[in-house]
Amino acid sequence: MIKKKICMLGSFAVGKTSLIQKFVTGIFSEKYFTTIGVKIDKKTIITESNQVELLLWDIYGEDKFQKVESSYLRGSSGYLLVIDGTRKETLDVALQLKERVEKSIGNIPFIVIINKSDLKDNWEIELDKVKKAFADKATVIESSAKTGENVESIFEIITKKVLG
Repeated sequence: MIKKKICMLGSFAVGKTSLIQKFVTGIFSEKYFTTIGVKIDKKTIITESNQVELLLWDIYGEDKFQKVESSYLRGSSGYLLVIDGTRKETLDVALQLKERVEKSIGNIPFIVIINKSDLKDNWEIELDKVKKAFADKATVIESSAKTGENVESIFEIITKKVLG
């Protein structure tokens, strides 16, 4: 079995923990709990040719008071940058995190997730602007941890990317 470490990065309250919980357990909770430090979950995905155990590192949300430690990023095969569609400032945090990851561990596969598609009427972010912000090189996916929209797809796509 192949093991791959995937980090979840983004601002506080963008839905990183909710996305992982929906993927791993199939459950969404309305309760909000701030992640302190790192929470690690595992789930095995079967691809056409491999069995891949994803080690999902749910890293605390970044804000002006705390920055993600580069030590948490070491050994990552890929990462998911999560943006809250209802909060424009979370795009800026995601761009800063991408830059920090590249400085710390180089260019590794990643996906940009615009979460909370179930609240699209309240979005402050447009898909095209996100794609432009990442110079159209990133895979950008809209999702909802609440409804499950694209949650499985996100993890399938990042698994394919990290396997090359």
